[in-house]
Amino acid sequence: MSSRAGVVIFRMARYYSTDEVLEMVLDSECQDNSSSSSEDSGEETDNSVELEQLESSSHEETSDAESEGEMEEAASEWTAKNGKIVWSPTHMETLRYFPAATNVTPGLTHYAAARIRDPASSFALLFTDEIVQHTVAMTNLHGRRAVAGWRDMDCDELRAYVGLLILAGVYRSRHESSRSLWGDKCGRDIFRATMSHKRFHQIGGALRFDDKLSRPQRRQDKLAAFRKVWDLWTHRLELLFNPGRHICVDEQLVPFRGRCKFKQYIPTKPARYGLKIWAVCDVETSYAWRLQVYTDKAGDRAEVNQGMRVALELTEGLQGNVVTCDNFFTSFALAEELLKRKVALVGTIRKNKPELPPRLLQTRGKAVLSSPFAFTLTHTLVSYVPRRGKNVLLMSTKHRTPDVSGEGKRKPVIIQDYNRCKGGVDNLDKVVGTYSCRRKPNRWPVALFHNLLDVSLYNSYVLWTAIDPSWKQQKNYKRRLYVEEVGEALVNPHILKRGRLPRSSGAADIVTSGQSAAAALIPSSKGRRQCDFCDEKRRRVIGTCCKCGKSTCKDHIVFICKDCIN
Repeated sequence: MSSRAGVVIFRMARYYSTDEVLEMVLDSECQDNSSSSSEDSGEETDNSVELEQLESSSHEETSDAESEGEMEEAASEWTAKNGKIVWSPTHMETLRYFPAATNVTPGLTHYAAARIRDPASSFALLFTDEIVQHTVAMTNLHGRRAVAGWRDMDCDELRAYVGLLILAGVYRSRHESSRSLWGDKCGRDIFRATMSHKRFHQIGGALRFDDKLSRPQRRQDKLAAFRKVWDLWTHRLELLFNPGRHICVDEQLVPFRGRCKFKQYIPTKPARYGLKIWAVCDVETSYAWRLQVYTDKAGDRAEVNQGMRVALELTEGLQGNVVTCDNFFTSFALAEELLKRKVALVGTIRKNKPELPPRLLQTRGKAVLSSPFAFTLTHTLVSYVPRRGKNVLLMSTKHRTPDVSGEGKRKPVIIQDYNRCKGGVDNLDKVVGTYSCRRKPNRWPVALFHNLLDVSLYNSYVLWTAIDPSWKQQKNYKRRLYVEEVGEALVNPHILKRGRLPRSSGAADIVTSGQSAAAALIPSSKGRRQCDFCDEKRRRVIGTCCKCGKSTCKDHIVFICKDCIN
């Protein structure tokens, strides 16, 4: 006990008894002990709070670091491999798609509608008189130079030659020998009635589309041997028809195995070897709207971004359309450039493109038939998993929401639209090959000429059925009837001009009946007289016998060659 406490107790003893003073002292000591113990416990509680705060702060720091790491990892999964594009797993910030108005009316143009009267006139809009006259001039020029005993042909004879090619395609005889087509046993009378086999073979060998002597001046153009005809023809394709909202961009392979500097090898095509043509087709009708021959690379180096360049050239001038293409063409840069032109894009995309996020490339752990999406403001990516370990990537600027079909394999709407529109050019190849006039050529310009005729026949069929949808509606083979009618219309003018009858009786009947029908359509004139051999004396004719001068009708005319007359 301290001295101060002793003094306090001495003073209290004067007023309180000894027992009361002792109780007060004991109470004060207990209070001192309790206060001291409370102070000690307060220090201990303060120390425990500080430890808990340190531990909680350390835990918060570690959790923040882990969350930041997870966020960085998630952000890296949705960032493109080139680091320039950040995709989003949701479409909350994606802009809606509003299709622009097309600058043309889809379908047949007014120019074509005003000039089509029958199937032959629709084909003549594509196989024009200008093309015919140029081909006749170049063929006659080469024939005089290189073919012994060449006789110049006219436009009707070239059309008759083309008509026989078309009829051979209708009869599925393009792989048959031409000598067999003119044979007496297995041949057809229409071939022998139109021209001789020798003349047909002669025209086919002399067929040319440019002046060979002037070709060195155009040596930079690999397509110089067929350039003028090609330009005249492709210009007509765009003039006669406007594509609908959905178009397809793809490649076409014209079979050819001869010598050619720009011949291509495509193992996925049936022919494998041939001439590659970039094509734009209307999805609804498969009308070939724009074509471009691929003449191989210009220099020693391969072309960079060839697919983008081709797609932009083929769709130039269009607005408000939706382009469907495969992974050779599709890229983020192409989609952006087409959006600037108010054209949307739907297509598959290759997995090595640098603009794709790693999250969509992963296939491990993804459920079968799942469809993860990725979005930017204007682009949509989808990774569809049709089976385990495989995914299909598509890009679209038309679709801006993660829509998935609830039926069957739960395919995204992007894939459904792609499957519906991707076959425009493939369908063109199928229908063209059904009644193709293509024969085995030795020169690549002739191969392109045969493809020109095949595509013209199908395009003109689309034009004619747009003019007259009810034509042969009850028939299931309308296109075969159309092609056959066009071929017969091309050969008839030359048959009517034929001076000598063929040796075959069937072919001779075709010639005489055609010439008689044409003579009956000649309008009457003052110079007509009655036939001297008819009993009824009602038939007026113009023809006379060269020996006696009597008027004769078609029933009393006998054809004799000049050797027999002499």
